[in-house]
Amino acid sequence: MIDNIQNIAKKLVIDGKGILAADESTATIKKRFDQIDTESNAETRRDYREMLFSTKEAMEKNISGVILYDETIKQKCRDGRSITDLLRETDTLIGIKVDTGVKKLAKFGNETITEGLDGLRERLDEYYSIGASFAKWRAVINITEDTPSDYAISTNSQALARYSALCQESGLVPIVEPEVLMDGENAKHNIDECKLVTSKILQSVFEELSSARVDLDGIILKPNMVIQGKNCDEKATPMEVAKQTLDCLEQNVPTSVAGICFLSGGQTDLQATEHLSIMNSLKKINHTLTFSYGRALQQSALIAWSGKDENIKDAQNAFAHRAHMNGLASIGQWSIELDQ
Repeated sequence: MIDNIQNIAKKLVIDGKGILAADESTATIKKRFDQIDTESNAETRRDYREMLFSTKEAMEKNISGVILYDETIKQKCRDGRSITDLLRETDTLIGIKVDTGVKKLAKFGNETITEGLDGLRERLDEYYSIGASFAKWRAVINITEDTPSDYAISTNSQALARYSALCQESGLVPIVEPEVLMDGENAKHNIDECKLVTSKILQSVFEELSSARVDLDGIILKPNMVIQGKNCDEKATPMEVAKQTLDCLEQNVPTSVAGICFLSGGQTDLQATEHLSIMNSLKKINHTLTFSYGRALQQSALIAWSGKDENIKDAQNAFAHRAHMNGLASIGQWSIELDQ
């Protein structure tokens, strides 16, 4: 089983490809649909995601896997095929979000803990039987004047480790996602502060993964890039973001990790693509660096679609373009001229 898990992890980070994060919760995708004045219901959510997954140019050339939400992995397409069969047609690996969201961390003010460990073993077995080969769990860390606390870092790291061990036991590759948020009101959240906090979290996560006997050759790390918070006046250049992120990874991520798929986390489409490409053009570390983007892959397609069937082709073209640009970025070959 371990050999199979390692092979899946390698396939997820194959050159020129990355992961499409289409695991928005019902509440989150409603906010996205509100932007385009489209009602969010099971049918419209299915239609939107089917439109993305049917974009063969993107799925075959630049997308290695898709992270699904519980509703989506069990849905059928308009023509009666299962969503999972649609993904298999383009040899796309099927992933599933398995955490149940963030809740307030008791007695720790505005800090959070990600929940979902209760009954997880049984849910993983169910998802595996449906066709999932990897899973995702997101921990959320916010930088403020007095956070993150050591306790919040520790408890979230332990949860990520317990989830990862359960995934590998069930035959799934765990995506380990400790995210330092870009938002928040802390004006002192500059790039140096982000690097300090990100380093501390990565150290804690890998200590817990080791304690839980998780095979690092069979995990994908999904970290934030090292970047200033959105309310910080000290704006880092793309080159600074790339260099600081690479330095942070080199210092804190074991070389045995199968691959690193960045989250876009509040960056614009172009920022997420540019930062990734610069990193791949500069990197000296052995890790494969690619993407696991949600909004940064989908936003232009969402706007083009606007909930209307007659816009499907335009939306698919927009999605294929962003997937292609990020595929180029994953091998350090993107340029702004190509993105016009």
